Amino acid sequence: MNGLDPGQLSSHVALERPVRTADGSGGATVEWVEVATLWAAIEPVAAGEIFAADRLATRVTHRITMRHRTDVEGGMRVVHRGRVLRIEAWRDPDETRRFLVLEAVEERP
Repeated sequence: MNGLDPGQLSSHVALERPVRTADGSGGATVEWVEVATLWAAIEPVAAGEIFAADRLATRVTHRITMRHRTDVEGGMRVVHRGRVLRIEAWRDPDETRRFLVLEAVEERP
């Protein structure tokens, strides 16, 4: 990871977090709130089909590299050109607090 050129962070993305609000009927509604807009590198990693909920579904995974942030949490997502990438894991690849690498799955309607 030491050789990453910051110029490779060429995709403008939105980092969002969920906000749950009680709906008065014992449930909750979820709204997505933008935490930040930032530059990132997005790399498709794998694509395949999985059988879920009695139907065949496509699963596309991505690796997203961005400058280090301390506010990334479970349940967040990245939005890029209308595509939603759900963050599943993240790490500081060389423990220098320069970059974060996110493992994400594209959510398909």
